[in-house]
Amino acid sequence: MSTWRWTCSTRHKAIGPAFGLRAREVPPDTSGGVTLAGMTDTTHPTRALASQTLFRGLDVVDAVAAGSQTVQDIANRTGLPFSTTHRLASALVQARYLHFEPRRGYRLGPRLLELGFAAYRDSDITRSARAGMEELAEQTRDTIHLAQLDGDEIIYLDKIGGQRPISVNSRIGGRKPVCSTGVGKALILDETEDKWKARYEYDAKRGNVQLPLDRWLAGMRVYAQGGYAFDLEEDAPSICCVAVPIRDASGQTVAAISVTGTTDYTDEAQLRALIPVVRRVAQSISEKIGGRLG
Repeated sequence: MSTWRWTCSTRHKAIGPAFGLRAREVPPDTSGGVTLAGMTDTTHPTRALASQTLFRGLDVVDAVAAGSQTVQDIANRTGLPFSTTHRLASALVQARYLHFEPRRGYRLGPRLLELGFAAYRDSDITRSARAGMEELAEQTRDTIHLAQLDGDEIIYLDKIGGQRPISVNSRIGGRKPVCSTGVGKALILDETEDKWKARYEYDAKRGNVQLPLDRWLAGMRVYAQGGYAFDLEEDAPSICCVAVPIRDASGQTVAAISVTGTTDYTDEAQLRALIPVVRRVAQSISEKIGGRLG
């Protein structure tokens, strides 16, 4: 079924695209009584159905976050039926998790922004790392990132922009590949080589690694030995960084901090000189959360 309805302003009934009239996205159902279970509020679904519906609703949110704007786009990305997708999207609009505009379609709603800022404020690691990040930013004048591992990607928890004329394109909440970024490599220093290879294959299939496997593994062995990691224009041209893991009380890596600059101002020798500086800040953050650098 098509997402689009062609409407005549005089009769308001569906007609074909051959008449050349403007296409309009099917709007959400805002009549009320729609929940994420796709039922009225008086219905009591089983736990299994409720769980399934919850995950489907989250899939819809993920699809919109990935750029899907129409019901059909969302249905195609999630594999859900058109009617189910429309019902879930309507419920998410009512709950403010999504926002709908007739010309633009669906986009993320204000409730997600509120939750994102709440998560940011409540993050122990973000609060603990902020002073150290500010210290690094003042000392280096470069961009400072704080990141965590999230499945097969890294996610930026915090960022302080650099003071150089050329800026680094990244944002809090943004995601990046593991194997091509300095923070990504720093986050997996303790993993086995088999796990490294699996991560490399995952990113390679998506075109996210520049180095051949043997060279990448050789670099990872050096990084694991030294307790740091570099990104030497692997993630983006002219961008380089040095990153160090942050550990909790159990010794597990919980985050990584990095100094990121451009090759116009930073070369590999300067990155090496920054290793002890970043390590010291990472150590202080680790101590704040009851951990150690290792």
